[in-house]
Parts: sequence; C-alpha cells; structure tokens
Amino acid sequence: MAFELRDITVRYRLYKERPTSLKETMIRLLRDRQWRYFSLFDAISKVNLRVPRGNVFGIIGSNGSGKSTLLKVLSGVLSPSSGAIIRNGSISSLIELGAGFDPELNAVENIYLHASLHRKSRAQIRDRIDHIINFAELSEFAYTPVKYYSSGMFARLGFSAAVDIDPDILLVDEILAVGDERFQEKCQGVFSRFLTKGRPLS
Repeated sequence: MAFELRDITVRYRLYKERPTSLKETMIRLLRDRQWRYFSLFDAISKVNLRVPRGNVFGIIGSNGSGKSTLLKVLSGVLSPSSGAIIRNGSISSLIELGAGFDPELNAVENIYLHASLHRKSRAQIRDRIDHIINFAELSEFAYTPVKYYSSGMFARLGFSAAVDIDPDILLVDEILAVGDERFQEKCQGVFSRFLTKGRPLS
C-alpha cells in the first residue's frame, strides 16, 4: 500500500466581523453565550482512501471541492484536523507554483536546497545538476534568480527537481497546466517511466 487515509477531515475557521474591543466582546458573550466571531467550515470531511503501490490515480471535482487540500494532506504540507494517514515510501510533490523555492536563489542553488531537504548528499546532487537543468530547458537561465522566471519556467524547474529525487510517491496538482504542450509531453514520458520503475530523467 502506498498510502491510506482514514476519516480525514480538514476544518477551517471562517471569520465574521470581529469585535473592536474587549468590552464589545464581553457584552456579546454576556448576551449570547453561544456567540463567536467565526464559524467552522470543513474543506474535506471524513475522507477514506487507499492507493496500492504501482497505481496512478486522479482526483476529480469542481473548483473549491477540496482537491488541493487533499493533496496537501497527502504530501504532509497540511495536517488534518482529525483522522489518520499512513504513508509508505518517500514523497515528492508539485502542488503550488514555486513552492519550496527561494525566489532570491538561482535554479542551481534551489536544486541543492530542494534535494538536501530530501536527504540527498552534495555529491549526489552535483552528479544530477546538469540532467535536471537540461531537462527543464533552463541552461541559459541556470544562474538567474528564480524570482525572474515565468510561470512556465517555474513549472519546468519544479517538475524536473521533484521527479529527479526518484520518489516512491509523486503528487502533482494542476501546476503543469502552465507548461507548453511540448513540455507536457515530456512529463507524460516521465510518468510512463515511473510506472516501469525506470530512472525519471536521462
């Protein structure tokens, strides 16, 4: 089993008009002991999911239905309000454009940063730098701070860095939609190699 979700709920507070002073707060509480300046909203509620190893699956739903929230829970970026998660294996994710990158650093520096967070040694990273940069088609911009990158360049760098650590589980949101058709085809090739357990980038 790659991962399993058991009764996962993510709950947020929706804030109303807040009192402007402690006095106003106390008056409202005295008038209505049930009063509070926020309500509770479940972004996802009691989700159960089991995904076996070697499977590809998609989450389909309308805008605001909780797809990205669920992916953030799976990746460990977001802790659920209740429920349990069981993960088996290393996880890499592409959920938000530029997530995990320092905008002041260039592509090479960000690759070192990203890979080090996944416990790769400097020697391992150094051996793969050229492959990642070339796959992302960013050779001319490898030493340009990524804050100057377009959304497509961000997506290419993020995807290339994420898949090169060879994770057991890869989570992808709609981030690749900003890439051009040719790069999306390259990504499809990477997904195919993942399924056959081949090296993602070459």
